[in-house]
Amino acid sequence: MFQLGKTLVSEQLFDQAFACDLGACKGACCVEGEAGAPLELDEIDRLKAQWKELIPFLTEKGVRAIESQGVATQNAFDEWETPLIDGAACAFINYNKNGIAQCGIEQANRANTTTLQKPISCHLYPIRVKQYSAFVAVNYHEWSICSSGCSLGESLKLPLYQFVQHALVRKFGQAWYDALHEAALEHQQKQSC
Repeated sequence: MFQLGKTLVSEQLFDQAFACDLGACKGACCVEGEAGAPLELDEIDRLKAQWKELIPFLTEKGVRAIESQGVATQNAFDEWETPLIDGAACAFINYNKNGIAQCGIEQANRANTTTLQKPISCHLYPIRVKQYSAFVAVNYHEWSICSSGCSLGESLKLPLYQFVQHALVRKFGQAWYDALHEAALEHQQKQSC
């Protein structure tokens, strides 16, 4: 790990190759697991204000889950996350004609129905960000359902930090990302020596 401003960043962001392979995984990260996507407080406020614009982009079960649970639920650690459909899939998903899970929020945004963007935790995935009192940890979250993404990233020779560039800029800003890129180049030089 290394420090970049008030963040501690794992070097796995440089070493791990990654590119989502939705054709292979079918959007499993939106369906599998035991918890919803982590949400930031400002995201919850925006979801509360605009979620009804998302209804045409959600499944019927998703709409019912949101109506009964709210746009966010709290877990055992008092962290906020998206509600789930029957304890599995994110309530904000839908499926395309090929059966691939998609973010209904993102679909609504692309259709100019809402100004909402998908949660930053989803945009960053498979990077996870954890806020501590003095710093923010930025780590790679390894999950077997993403093995096809690792394989595709390897074939493309695409480091994880470059795959999630837009999300990292959205979260931390362009200057932070530029500094991260410089650190990646230094890391690469050290590895080749």
